[in-house]
Amino acid sequence: MKRILILWGLIASTTAPAQNTAPATKKVTTDVKSEKHLSSSILLWMRTDKPRQAGMDRWKGPHSKIISATKGLEEYRQLHLAETNPGLWPAIPGVETAIPVERKVDGLADVTLKNVFSLFRGKKQTRLAYQDEVNLFKRTILYAALGNSSRWYAVAPTAGKNETGSIVFLRIKEGVDRKAFSKFITEELTPTLANTGALGELRSKVYLPWKQKQWDTPNVAHDNPEDLQFQASLMLGFTDKKAMNAFFASDAVKKLADRLAIFCSAVHAYEIAETLTFVKDGRQLPHYEK
Repeated sequence: MKRILILWGLIASTTAPAQNTAPATKKVTTDVKSEKHLSSSILLWMRTDKPRQAGMDRWKGPHSKIISATKGLEEYRQLHLAETNPGLWPAIPGVETAIPVERKVDGLADVTLKNVFSLFRGKKQTRLAYQDEVNLFKRTILYAALGNSSRWYAVAPTAGKNETGSIVFLRIKEGVDRKAFSKFITEELTPTLANTGALGELRSKVYLPWKQKQWDTPNVAHDNPEDLQFQASLMLGFTDKKAMNAFFASDAVKKLADRLAIFCSAVHAYEIAETLTFVKDGRQLPHYEK
């Protein structure tokens, strides 16, 4: 993925324009341990002049080999999202939970780096990715997250198997202070989800301010108007689809509605059709794992 290895504006991008208000967060404690990681999420839209499945197959085939060979990766996963994705999160007054068809994402490249030095490696693979991306994608958008804002939670035994999952993108509400939003995600929302005991996987990311130059490949669109950008995401894993549906219908999720309405203007919960892992624990796998 082209400049996974970009410096993402590590320093310059951490400063965002001041917002208007800073609603108070409610710090939630949890006994669930978490690890910090340097990561990125690359949102992907398949070309529409070709069959969608043909693009998805090329992504997990030839294109995955280019990315998997990149030096400095701790993990590389592809999240192939369901073609029909109206939005899993229950309706919240004043918050967009229905996913707009015209901006519906097809997939997500979930990339984790070993360390900050990994940003400067893999130029050869970057050039190859630049050349191949136009063959399958019509739009790509990269969001980056630093270690303190990108966390994996040990909500289940490492041997646990998640058969399905959801990626949830969150958009900050206009006028909300960005630091307050970040604290809400990391200190309130995510620990609350960890404490439900209903998840087989939980990862949270609060993104740096988006900059097109972080992921500006040729002949592919990178349009991302400010009112459509996301500032955070949650990765939720479940043992099966029944468990996932029960979670989104649960009282625990319903109780989050008022708090989400204070901080968020959109909560888009996508159903994941399959999650494929190509690099794991810093090692390129001979074949992807589901």
